[in-house]
Amino acid sequence: RMGVGERRAIMGLSLSRSYSSGSRYPNISLSAPLPGIPKPVFASVDGHEQCETKITTLENGLKVASQNKFGQFCTVGILVNSGSRHETKYPSGIAHFLEKLAFSSTAQYGSKDEILLTLEKHGGICDCQTSRDTTMYAVSAEVKGLDTVVSLLSDAVLQPRLLDEEIEMTRMAVRFELEDLNMRPDPEPLLTEMIHAAAYRGNTVGLPRFCPVDNVEKIDKKLLHTYLRSYYCPERMVLAGVGIEHEQLVACARKYLLDVKPVWGASTPTNVDLSVAQYTGGIVRMDKDMSDVSLGPTPIPELTHIMIGLESCSFLEEDFIPFAVLNMMMGGGGSFSAGGPGKGMFTRLYLNVLNRHHWMYNATSYHHSYEDSGLLCIHASADPRQVREMVEIITREFIQMAGTAGEMELARAKTQLKSMLMMNLESRPVIFEDVGRQVLATGKRKLPHELCDLISEYDIKRVTTKMLRSKPAVAALGDLTEMPSYEHIQAALSSKDGRLPRMYRLFR
Repeated sequence: RMGVGERRAIMGLSLSRSYSSGSRYPNISLSAPLPGIPKPVFASVDGHEQCETKITTLENGLKVASQNKFGQFCTVGILVNSGSRHETKYPSGIAHFLEKLAFSSTAQYGSKDEILLTLEKHGGICDCQTSRDTTMYAVSAEVKGLDTVVSLLSDAVLQPRLLDEEIEMTRMAVRFELEDLNMRPDPEPLLTEMIHAAAYRGNTVGLPRFCPVDNVEKIDKKLLHTYLRSYYCPERMVLAGVGIEHEQLVACARKYLLDVKPVWGASTPTNVDLSVAQYTGGIVRMDKDMSDVSLGPTPIPELTHIMIGLESCSFLEEDFIPFAVLNMMMGGGGSFSAGGPGKGMFTRLYLNVLNRHHWMYNATSYHHSYEDSGLLCIHASADPRQVREMVEIITREFIQMAGTAGEMELARAKTQLKSMLMMNLESRPVIFEDVGRQVLATGKRKLPHELCDLISEYDIKRVTTKMLRSKPAVAALGDLTEMPSYEHIQAALSSKDGRLPRMYRLFR
């Protein structure tokens, strides 16, 4: 132990520290400003200014939206109000082709490689994604390269060369993707395609998202130009950016997107298809041998996949939030999930379905929403011999949605939805897509804290009762020998307990 004298000696040393020249340190209190040093400037957040999305509409109708975010990199892109739902007057598959042709040779760049090399100088990557209602061209790169990025985006969207060899390569890529879609062990993309075809038979969001095999040869440069002339006009576009100053983005937009004449000539927005989605309900069945889906060392057992959906609402309606809460409350997943916090093990499809019926491999809830309609569906898979029982379990879950949800269950679903929303919006590309899609659809953006307030407000019972009045949409894939008829599924969803009508057979 240290003696009193030693402690005093050390304290003395520390009190009488001096510079190497021998002069003593001045005795200054650190709570007072230091002499000769400028006053420090502290970072502060001025209200909502830092998280607000700024929007400017240019003279030609193009909207420019930006969201500031700290960092050296930014994500910038052009979103176009164009997708497979707009192909009513055209052969289906144009949006699929445009997605594959994106960032190929343009007026300014001789090939895709040239584009990638240009982006590489700014540490950038590019991507194009199409959905049923939106096409999104995006680039993530260093903030310093903003000018080059916007110039490149303008060129890729408005000046593509669409050379014959590029279109031929795209045909090969599309054919490969269609083959892959049918051979995949995970049938979810195929089932989503089928449920949309059943729910919106032959119209808008029910049109195929992937190019049908018969149309691969029909799509050529002339057809693509006719389509682009109608849909790729400035008033149907948003230039969105995250991680950049708004004024800078607007200046680049004026420079590269204001007076640019597209390669296909003047726009003809009068030819735009403005059809509203008509929910029809119905069934799409695909009998398919699923016994050899996985030929690996641990083969996946043969399964039959069923998806049952009911009409929800558009993302522009107030009811969109309660449907999102309901989807979260149903949750679900596969039978292999490892559990743990935040995995949704307390959602209804785990508690009531997967935990009770060990023979079910999957039960997951999905919510697809568009500007004029929506679809809430449950995907389930099991052994082909137990399809009837599985369908009844799902119809019972739909009926039970209309019952009163437990206070704790509802609170948990709301909290989970908020945390998922906030966690996803940590990522720059996700913020970019959120800003772009909201501004494209509504001309403004609801901020995360506003959405969280709305989530806390709503109750779900009213929307569920309304949803159960709609006709079901059913997609079935695999061995469908034991599959109940569409009329029986409809009867189950109109009953009090969700049970299928009894079938009496003389011979089993």
